[in-house]
Amino acid sequence: MASYGISSNLVIFLTNKLHQDIITSANNVTNWVGTIWLTPIIGAYIADAHLGRYKTLIAASAVYLSVMIYKPIVLEQIQMNTFSQEFGCVCKGMCLLIVAVSVPSLKPTSCGQNHPDCNEKASPLQLGVFFSALYILAIGTGGTKPNIAIMGADQFDEFDPKERAQKLSYFNWWMFSIFFGTFFATTIVVYIQENVGWTLGYALPTMGLVIAVVIFLIGTPLYRHRPPSGSPFTKMAKVLVAAAIKWRSKVPYDPKELYELDSEEYASNRKYKINHTQTLRILDKAAVKTGPTSPWMLCPVTQVEETKQMLRMIPILIATFVPSIMVAQGNTLFVKQGTTLNRSIGPHFKIPPACLQAFITVSMLFSIVIYDRWLVPSLRKWTKNPRGITLLQRLGIGIVTHIIMMTIASLTEHYRLRAVKAHGLESGGEVPITIFILLPQFVLLGVSDALIDVARTEFFYDQAPETMKSLGTSYSYTSLGIGNFLSTFLLSTVSHITKKKGHKGWILSNLNQARLDYYYAFFTILNLLNFFVFLVLARLYVYKTENTEQKKDNVAVEKSTQFNEDGIEQDDAEKQD
Repeated sequence: MASYGISSNLVIFLTNKLHQDIITSANNVTNWVGTIWLTPIIGAYIADAHLGRYKTLIAASAVYLSVMIYKPIVLEQIQMNTFSQEFGCVCKGMCLLIVAVSVPSLKPTSCGQNHPDCNEKASPLQLGVFFSALYILAIGTGGTKPNIAIMGADQFDEFDPKERAQKLSYFNWWMFSIFFGTFFATTIVVYIQENVGWTLGYALPTMGLVIAVVIFLIGTPLYRHRPPSGSPFTKMAKVLVAAAIKWRSKVPYDPKELYELDSEEYASNRKYKINHTQTLRILDKAAVKTGPTSPWMLCPVTQVEETKQMLRMIPILIATFVPSIMVAQGNTLFVKQGTTLNRSIGPHFKIPPACLQAFITVSMLFSIVIYDRWLVPSLRKWTKNPRGITLLQRLGIGIVTHIIMMTIASLTEHYRLRAVKAHGLESGGEVPITIFILLPQFVLLGVSDALIDVARTEFFYDQAPETMKSLGTSYSYTSLGIGNFLSTFLLSTVSHITKKKGHKGWILSNLNQARLDYYYAFFTILNLLNFFVFLVLARLYVYKTENTEQKKDNVAVEKSTQFNEDGIEQDDAEKQD
């Protein structure tokens, strides 16, 4: 709720309060959201290598909230000279953000849409305080996002057949809870921000975050805590270095001749021994026995296979960049479109444009419930896959939904521009079309997110080695981060290219003169090309393997019942695409 309570209406705050143009404000939103999704790589490293997930979560939450403000209500009346003296008492993160939107001297002069003072830009100090708060939040988010979901998954015992089966639905319901918080943020919080005040609008997510942290701490005695297993980057680096040093060595035909630890050693540490695969055979040189036994000269087969698996996921990661670009449009251009349309519901109420994002959330919630409760059981009968269809197939369906969504968005915008011309509103003004004409593109964005977000998160978690789960999950966040930065790049590049030779350009602050319909059509083509690339990559992808015999031995060690016949068949089904 805290994150979406900020991002969902951020483009409106930047344009209406800080008086930034549409390209600058949209790029600032995507740059910040991109940073939020990239910092989890650092958080995953800290959790896996040093602190563990629980301690990393606590530390990141502290950064998120940091020090509370002393008497925040008084700050609204503080003048610039007083504020500079008291700045040392101001908290970080959410609290600093509340200050940035509360203190009058930290915002440009408030004015109406057609007031000449609206051209007044925010000062460097005003921008500095506001964006400092945003990027401190990004640092805190880096520790929470990759670890909170994985810590929840850690509560299911992989060696218990019953808990292993329950885990198959975990990520669906995890995303359901995320979307529920998002719904509150895009309805109640957004309405308060636009109709009551930005101070209260940012204070509510802060209060929600405090409550969430308290609830999390109360459950501490009940959690299963996994100790840090060492830096995944170091493990991978050792394999790459060893393979590079022994690049002239010949890999034996029989993989049993490669260096590997005993199965009992893995079982005692509750880890899986990974069978040798024929992909990326050049890395097998790291496990060739040549004499030196240094960890940087000789690596066991399981460590080599862990590195292979992280590298094998990279092409799929790249194929998810374009879907992440589409998600960025929901926070930026889709919302700005709504500001040009008739937002009235009855004589006295106007819906905030950012509230349309609530329909993304609602369609997500319904899609997840329908998929998990009805589609999966039906599909399971035909495919024999416990998930109904594979995660990559689910991703592919989500990409197709994006193609349909951007096609509809382009046609809708073309219709809106025709109405602009018919009513002579090229210079600006409200188009006499209901804002709900944008509903189909928001609903389809929600449906596609329910397919892609869950599949992407679960895929990178499921396919990551046991000792690199946080890093694997951070792949999903990396996709969203790079997607947002690519959205910034594309928006700026398309705007620059289309303004050449005296043309107005496709992206303008006055959307009634812009050509977003062309821009959305460009995204339709981009999604279509990406879909064909994804089909090839999905076809070539090799799912990770597990040592089934060792799995049985581990269960026996834990004095648990062995996997039944259905359980074994489910594991095999997961490996089929």
